[in-house]
Amino acid sequence: MPEAVVVTTDGLTKIFDEKVTAVNNLNITVRENAIIGFLGPNGAGKTTTIKLLLGLQKPTSGSATVFGMDISKDSLDIRKRVGYLAQDPRFYEYMSARQTLRFVCRFFYQGPVELVEKRINETLDIVGLTRVADRPIKGFSVGERQRLGIAQAYIHAPDLLILDEPAASLDPMGRRDVLELLLQLREKTTILYSTHILSDVQRVSDEVIIINKGELVTQSGIDRLLAGKNSTYSMITRGDVAGLHDSLMSQPWVESISRKAHSGHVDWEIAVKSIELAEGNLLRIALAAEGIFVVDFGRRKHQLEEVFMNLVEGEKVG
Repeated sequence: MPEAVVVTTDGLTKIFDEKVTAVNNLNITVRENAIIGFLGPNGAGKTTTIKLLLGLQKPTSGSATVFGMDISKDSLDIRKRVGYLAQDPRFYEYMSARQTLRFVCRFFYQGPVELVEKRINETLDIVGLTRVADRPIKGFSVGERQRLGIAQAYIHAPDLLILDEPAASLDPMGRRDVLELLLQLREKTTILYSTHILSDVQRVSDEVIIINKGELVTQSGIDRLLAGKNSTYSMITRGDVAGLHDSLMSQPWVESISRKAHSGHVDWEIAVKSIELAEGNLLRIALAAEGIFVVDFGRRKHQLEEVFMNLVEGEKVG
């Protein structure tokens, strides 16, 4: 069964003062129950796109829907189903996390107090703030503040969570906590988040959207994007490699081989002329080689930073 579409844009365009094109003919699709990294250089149009989706700005041309609702006509209904965390969330410093969530709940819940308190307790537990829930926010660490911001955005159990730089100001441990929280929330909602920390995107995202100068550069599953059109395979073996090396070099689809021995293992980098032939034969030949044990094998993947820079600068990856 195909996944439901949460967000779709069709030629979405935003021009300010008839001079500055912030978003230009943008076509993207966000499917449910996924983590989507939204990437682009500073000034690429990410924040403007988010504001358009939330109905905080009106498009100059083009259209978009969120949950099938038009962003220009149904923005209030859309916002009821969306949670949003701005890049630098601000709080009333004298309030506690629990009091803050009670305040936010007034905009979403009108039911019995017990149910509201239950939802607050559940959310505090999800974001890992139960222990400090009744302390004044002025004493919170940067990581605790960020988790409270996510709690604010998630308190009404939205179907779409939009996060703007959720881990930008955090140390490595704080970033780890936020990323683990995103993976946990992914079971309950769809997450679209912008960030400049590409290693975080590579770690947790299912899909990546890259824009530059307001235009779509690419939208792709993370694994497919990192594999690209790369024609190099990595392999780690144990045993006598001479025979395997000769056997592989005799194949017309093998272009070159480099090897490096260390600690009883041999690391291979095998460049091929035909990915199709390599997929069907390379591992089979290695496994059939006498005296060889294959420890690891796979098509070499790029790092997201390399892919991002190449795409934004207009180069091909592969």
